[in-house]
Amino acid sequence: MALPGHIDLNDLLVFNAVVEARGFSGAAERLGVAPAKVSLEIARLEKRLGTTLFSRTTRQVALTEAGQALHEQAWPPLQQLLSAVDNLHAATAALSGTLRIAAPVDHGAQSLAPALVRFAARHPALHIDLRASDRVSDLVAEGIDIAIRFGWLRDSSLRAVQLGEFAQYPVASPDYLRQHRPIRRPEDLMRLDWLALTLLPKPLTWTFTSTKGKSTTVQLNSRVKVDSPGTLRAMLRHGGGVSVLDEFSAQEDLRNGTLVRLLPAWRLASGGMFAVYPPGCHISRKAQAFVAFYQEYLRAGHEPVAVCVSGE
Repeated sequence: MALPGHIDLNDLLVFNAVVEARGFSGAAERLGVAPAKVSLEIARLEKRLGTTLFSRTTRQVALTEAGQALHEQAWPPLQQLLSAVDNLHAATAALSGTLRIAAPVDHGAQSLAPALVRFAARHPALHIDLRASDRVSDLVAEGIDIAIRFGWLRDSSLRAVQLGEFAQYPVASPDYLRQHRPIRRPEDLMRLDWLALTLLPKPLTWTFTSTKGKSTTVQLNSRVKVDSPGTLRAMLRHGGGVSVLDEFSAQEDLRNGTLVRLLPAWRLASGGMFAVYPPGCHISRKAQAFVAFYQEYLRAGHEPVAVCVSGE
């Protein structure tokens, strides 16, 4: 479809992909085409507009002033058009293309994977790309449609749907606890070996609230730091020290006695599980469909597997 002046709408979509991915290679990956095709279409768009849209160096691609103006003025109505097309076909069209989902490793393996198997069976024309990693993905640069995240969202540009909530518990192994004096107050944690999960923004600062409403913040020290929730649990089971786990990750160990919950008369702030969309107005129908499906899947009693979250 061409606009007045022989501008193809597809060229504008490619242009936006380059802007959001911050480069030609990232845009090509998002669109499922060769980088050379992206370069060709951008060059064609620039020729038809008679201006340069991107300044290119060997290390980066940046919008020119003209490119910035085009993106600000052209992309909002295009988003509305894409939403209208999605809504028009929502009742009849099969889901297709690729749905890219990012999730923490444990959650991806234990909770999200079985849900995706069922969702994929319902939508045979849809390709699914699950990216399991404990690092926080750049949704725009990596072309992610949905990210499953835990804790508290601080980035105001992100849009999210809350999928659930979970408690957090300080825990340790019985063998470790037998070697130390009883833990009666949050301050007692300061004399123990704290295992710090470096994925957290403040892994050594935790605020406890008693059943009587008293709040206490403790600042801990740690000789041992890990960047994997699974590794953290393993070290806790083997008597490596004390740390915090979410209720879903801890429940099996608490049930079989491998770990013990500390300070039951005190609680930490609850965390949330969210389905996060990238910035912008348009949310693809396939992303909306999966989030709705996953909400029902969790409501049906399939407990989520979370990860340790923020100590704030």
